[in-house]
Amino acid sequence: MSDFFAPFAPDPNEPRRRRFKPVPFRVIAPNLITLLALCLGLTAIRLGYEGRLELAVYAILVAAVLDALDGRVARLLKGTSRFGAELDSLSDFVNFGVAPSLILFAFTLDDMGGVGWAAALVFAIASCLRLARFNAALDTPHRPEWQKNYFVGIPAPAGALAALLPIYLSFLGVPAQSEVLAPFNLAYVVAIGFLMVSTVPTYSGKTLGKQVPRERVLPLFVGAVALVALVVSFPFAMLTLAVIVYLAALPVGIQRYRKLARAHAAAHAETIAAAHAGAPPSERTAPPEGPDPARDAP
Repeated sequence: MSDFFAPFAPDPNEPRRRRFKPVPFRVIAPNLITLLALCLGLTAIRLGYEGRLELAVYAILVAAVLDALDGRVARLLKGTSRFGAELDSLSDFVNFGVAPSLILFAFTLDDMGGVGWAAALVFAIASCLRLARFNAALDTPHRPEWQKNYFVGIPAPAGALAALLPIYLSFLGVPAQSEVLAPFNLAYVVAIGFLMVSTVPTYSGKTLGKQVPRERVLPLFVGAVALVALVVSFPFAMLTLAVIVYLAALPVGIQRYRKLARAHAAAHAETIAAAHAGAPPSERTAPPEGPDPARDAP
């Protein structure tokens, strides 16, 4: 009977199977940056409720810088993934939706009671909806190349840094926590939330700096050093100036977007006309109905 149930002796030279497929570090690195930004956003909430608003603002600012880096690092290392995109959106909701709304409520919106909490909820939900729309747009095929240079609505990091303007002004001596200015702060936060979920086109800057003319390299270095020095020396003054310039430049971006949309529509119409002119009479049919970039431009 022992011959029928001989003990199994595995071959010692047989290679062992790996349970998990190894993941390249180039895929892990961008996600580590995203998680570091998430830690900063959560820490900003704690710092805000401890009354250390200056450090809370710095934490959100650094999280915004890391958010701008993780996508570029992923594209540079060719480590983009669907997991990374979803993780980035979840991190952005905490860093630029939940954290700013809670900090603003603890700083100034609580003076308005339940109405102030409603404003904080509006801003947080607007951030969530804006990120959900951005994720859905990633799956939209056949987008013109020029549209990839624009966001639909204010992006979440810019919206968060803009919404914190009352805190910047308070460090510059403006009594933003006064009962007189509290309604204005509430209306401002709600307005930023609506701009985030609006269809206002804003320049993304994704293609900025890909090709720099040789004669502008040294001035670019000097300007970057000067900018960093100003931000370090006068952080809240520079943040206030950046928010004002950004909001003031929105109409310029809208006009530029509409101009490009009209040019794209005109080129598309010329292409169809040229194609129909060269086709036999039996094949000259009307173009199918579809979205008109010039008509649908915000």
